Amino acid sequence: MKLYNSATRRIEDFVPLVAGKVSMYCCGPTVYNYAHIGNFRAYLFEDVLRRTLAQIGFAVTHVMNVTDVGHLSGDGDDGEDKMEKGAREQGKTVWDIARFFTEAFFSDSKRLNILRPGTVAHATEHIPQMIRLIERLQDRGMTYQAGGNVYFDTSRFPAYGKMALLDRQEAPAVSRVDLDAGKKNPRDFVLWFTSSKFGGQTMVWDSPWGRGYPGWHIECSAMSIHHLGERFDIHCGGIDHIPVHHTNEIAQSEGALGHSWVNYWLHNEFLLTGKDKMSKSSGDFLTIQLLSDKGYDPLDYRYFCFGAHYRSALSFSWEALDGARNARRNLTDKVAEWKAMGSLSAVSAASQHHIDNWLAALANDLASPSALASLWALVKDPKVSPGEKLSCLYRMDEVLGLGLADFEAPSSPVVPDEVLRLATERTEVRRAKNFARSDEIRDELKAKGWTVVDTPSGPRLNKL
Repeated sequence: MKLYNSATRRIEDFVPLVAGKVSMYCCGPTVYNYAHIGNFRAYLFEDVLRRTLAQIGFAVTHVMNVTDVGHLSGDGDDGEDKMEKGAREQGKTVWDIARFFTEAFFSDSKRLNILRPGTVAHATEHIPQMIRLIERLQDRGMTYQAGGNVYFDTSRFPAYGKMALLDRQEAPAVSRVDLDAGKKNPRDFVLWFTSSKFGGQTMVWDSPWGRGYPGWHIECSAMSIHHLGERFDIHCGGIDHIPVHHTNEIAQSEGALGHSWVNYWLHNEFLLTGKDKMSKSSGDFLTIQLLSDKGYDPLDYRYFCFGAHYRSALSFSWEALDGARNARRNLTDKVAEWKAMGSLSAVSAASQHHIDNWLAALANDLASPSALASLWALVKDPKVSPGEKLSCLYRMDEVLGLGLADFEAPSSPVVPDEVLRLATERTEVRRAKNFARSDEIRDELKAKGWTVVDTPSGPRLNKL
């Protein structure tokens, strides 16, 4: 297994701390709103990583946090607490907001066939661990107090920012008054808040420094150390975590422990809409439910994400998602056809060759596009029997997670004459390049409970 380590900026052989076992921590959701499909690109990458490690033979301990307190809208200790903001906008308590969106996150994850982490660590349930870690930092002289808050002193950690190459850059020229008058250095960060720009904080706890709440960064350090120990194998997250969140995690964790903490750092690239990454702050983001409302299966999006390497930016468009849907349905059509032909067959040398190529692609830093290419080479190979193809596809799907073994061909619904007429008209107007009328017909069909999908063999009608 080879993985790209963000800490060293190179692909390395993966060697776990304990032979045959992998300890893995993944940054989870901040539960103040629905996770959007860009967020889920990270969780899909981590799911494939976990499944691949298991496929190779490792026993994986997978921990993911749920941030249900203390995440300000700005990663640099600025802005309002996201939980408080969400509660105010929706007229609910912060506890209700956390519970509702946590359930929504795991519901959407299940629809995407993302395996639930072995341990889900809620920040609100680990406040004592966070306090103890801050006390360790305090005992090592790496903190200071100002304005009621406890700060990490980055000047006390010479390697600060090494992974993000911040050690090669000048500190940002930011006014302390504009940002945080309590900071000695613009890169210092809050470990514990007892004072903030926003009064009336609901989620607060007693601490040696006063009643308050933790900084966002300390949460992941405390919870990962508590569940995985003072050294573990893999830490995952999006590339946007590198400059601030993961940089601060490394500083406070290694500052408290006095030794290296994580061996491999893995980061996924953004999902792009146009030239920009998808974000909640813009107010314009797509959810899994919205994809379903438009007639897509969430697994279409799962397949779509496999079409790009996790370290490559992935551009989203409805046309691209249509392509992924068509490809996945072509695959499930083949599975249904082969299931109808009989039982599974033993894997021969001819079919094992495709499995070997598929697994080699995944073992090479999760090269999912190459893994998909190996899958389709198997599907199209005339020398491999249908029964063998099914056996191989089920093995591959243990990582791909497309639910092929459970797939049953749906019975064909009776299509009303009016729906058939509209579908025929749509084909004609598309040939005439009257795309405005084509879109109108698509909406009319949806209102009648049908979607139309364009495939290489022609349009296909599906009942909603």
